Amino acid sequence: MARGKREMRRIENTASRQVTFSKRRNGLLKKAFELSVLCDAEVALIVFSSRGHLYEFATSSVQKTIDRYKMHMKEPGSTKRAAVESIQHWKSETARLANKIEVLEAHKRKLMGEGIEPCSTEELRELEAQLEKSLSNVRATKQKMLLDHISELKEQERMALRENAVLREKCKVEPLLQLTIPEGINTSDQASPNVEVETELIIGRPGTSDSR
Repeated sequence: MARGKREMRRIENTASRQVTFSKRRNGLLKKAFELSVLCDAEVALIVFSSRGHLYEFATSSVQKTIDRYKMHMKEPGSTKRAAVESIQHWKSETARLANKIEVLEAHKRKLMGEGIEPCSTEELRELEAQLEKSLSNVRATKQKMLLDHISELKEQERMALRENAVLREKCKVEPLLQLTIPEGINTSDQASPNVEVETELIIGRPGTSDSR
């Protein structure tokens, strides 16, 4: 009877998870031992359980293998290999970008009407559609800019009209004040030179009524 394939996810049951860990751990340690014996390889294996228990295997010692790993990473050869790999990567990336730029330049020349002789009818139709779309976008952008400019000019005109109205209000001439003459005074008498004034001469102490 064929065994069912186990789904690769965390085992929720604690007891089942512990049993599976023990079996898989022993199998992993056995494989590490076989690899070291059969292939004369230096192997170091470190395993921590979910409870924090440490299990390890090493052909000599784990610390010695770790120190050897650190020394290997510091060797000039490893750094040189990393540099060579980086250079190769950037060379490949540069070539890819150069090819992309060349394709874009060729497409740009076609849009300008250059080098379109080898193009097929379908390619020319696509170029025409792209040009019409680009022209439509340019016209729409131009129209929007013109409308915005017109709106700005109208706003400036409204502001100028408001300022002119304020200035006209400030520059209005106030009416001259008129002189008010009390009633009963004849202005013609004041201006006449022929007005007679009666005078009386009184001689004596004050209070007497003798007059001459």
